[in-house]
Amino acid sequence: MAVINLNTPLCKQDRRGLKAGDHVRISGTIYTARDAAHKRMIEGLEKGIPLPVDFTDEIIYYMGPCPAKPGEIIGSAGPTTSGRMDIYTPELLENGLGGMIGKGNRSERVINSMMGHDGVYFGCVGGAGALLQSCIKSVEILAYEDLGTEAIRKLEVENFPAIVVIDTMGNNLYETERKKFAYHI
Repeated sequence: MAVINLNTPLCKQDRRGLKAGDHVRISGTIYTARDAAHKRMIEGLEKGIPLPVDFTDEIIYYMGPCPAKPGEIIGSAGPTTSGRMDIYTPELLENGLGGMIGKGNRSERVINSMMGHDGVYFGCVGGAGALLQSCIKSVEILAYEDLGTEAIRKLEVENFPAIVVIDTMGNNLYETERKKFAYHI
């Protein structure tokens, strides 16, 4: 299977060319944000406060890193469960977010919003945090430092491995692969 090399930011045309099941390697800038940061961003938008980062065509990685060991720039950097961000995701997609990286399925509301805004959802393997950590070349906290591991970080990544789980058309690898094997069980 061929691997698709992607560079961020991901314009709509690039995102539309991706299909559920594609293996990708992402290089460039991605951002981290988890539950608490998402909640704070959406509460800010509701009060008229702009997002702390312009996420237009960018990717948010649902990850809160482990503490870095001496000599490292970041600790283990595995994905967290994406569904916890589902309540906030449609509004971020409406504000230009291009993609997300995490693990686990997404709600119908999020998938519909992805289709309406050409968003893409990438999955990466939980438990592979040390491998993913090795793809991160620099880290900078941009917002909400008081949230600790849930602060928004800017990561520079190189050849970050992921799989397109849900594409811009709503094709969902979690559903199609389950159907393939359902009759064998």
